[in-house]
Amino acid sequence: MGVDTSDAPQWFLSSWTRSVLDAGATAPEDEIRDAGCRLLRSWTGPERHFHNVKHLGDVLRRVDELSQETHDPDLVRLAAWYHGVVFDAADKAAYANKGGEDASASAVRAFAELHELGVPEASARRVAALVNALVRHAPDPADFDCAVLCDADLAVLAAEPQRYKAYLQDVRDEYAHIPRADYVQARIAILSKLLGRPSLFSSPLGAAWEEPARQNLGAELQRLRKEERTLHAPAAH
Repeated sequence: MGVDTSDAPQWFLSSWTRSVLDAGATAPEDEIRDAGCRLLRSWTGPERHFHNVKHLGDVLRRVDELSQETHDPDLVRLAAWYHGVVFDAADKAAYANKGGEDASASAVRAFAELHELGVPEASARRVAALVNALVRHAPDPADFDCAVLCDADLAVLAAEPQRYKAYLQDVRDEYAHIPRADYVQARIAILSKLLGRPSLFSSPLGAAWEEPARQNLGAELQRLRKEERTLHAPAAH
């Protein structure tokens, strides 16, 4: 099965191959590209409306934007490739707890595949650790690589209004099987947790996204709380 190149532009595979080689892989280049193709297929499942190759590309571009703050940008890029590769939108609990991304399983896959490609064990373990760190999106500010990866993943929260609206629709489409009232409740919990943090972004350059992200989240939370009141209002007789 080939990758749909309309969803996965050619630069994806060349970027992947370059990062794997720069991380020290010893496998032949065609094996590295084959591994990249398998990864892209994982990102193109029909259930992925937001956590898809477009999101992957956005995160990779944000990592590049923040790369001057990283210690090892290629390992951060590889972590971006794997950060949402294992995904399940099966139920409300999955959404409320971790947005459907299975960071632990993704980290296991990252280590196994990178090590198989000849990436040194320490580097493969570092990539897996970065992926695992996305479970809480609360990096140690002193870990610049982790801060950049987390910020790149959350950067969509600071999108301009129309893009943020499209993001919300994509996320809702991934969880279309969850009743609206349950979805609203889960989303309110996520937004409240995010807004309760002292800061959303940890890297110095990522700090520029703080204000627009909080504006987007605050406006969405206000709308959802209003909708929640409507959903739970007693029916008129």
